[in-house]
Amino acid sequence: MCLGIPGEVVALTDPDNHLATVAVSGVRRTISLALLADEPVAPGDWVLVHVGFAMSRIDADEAAATLEAVKTMGRLYTDEIDAFKESAIA
Repeated sequence: MCLGIPGEVVALTDPDNHLATVAVSGVRRTISLALLADEPVAPGDWVLVHVGFAMSRIDADEAAATLEAVKTMGRLYTDEIDAFKESAIA
């Protein structure tokens, strides 16, 4: 199962190609913002990340609530974070 995990945008690494660095539970990865091309996204914003793509922009309260909810899933959550650690967009 793949989960959508909240990540905080820490940098717009390649705006022309819609790439940003996000922090998810202490892990930083480059993800695609292409699906949110019509929405302005900036460092400090929160996004819901799924398979390397930001699926939607969310507020900090929703991000915190979602993180708490997925952490209760135990192994599914840790598996998702492990997969996120191993992912990369080149």
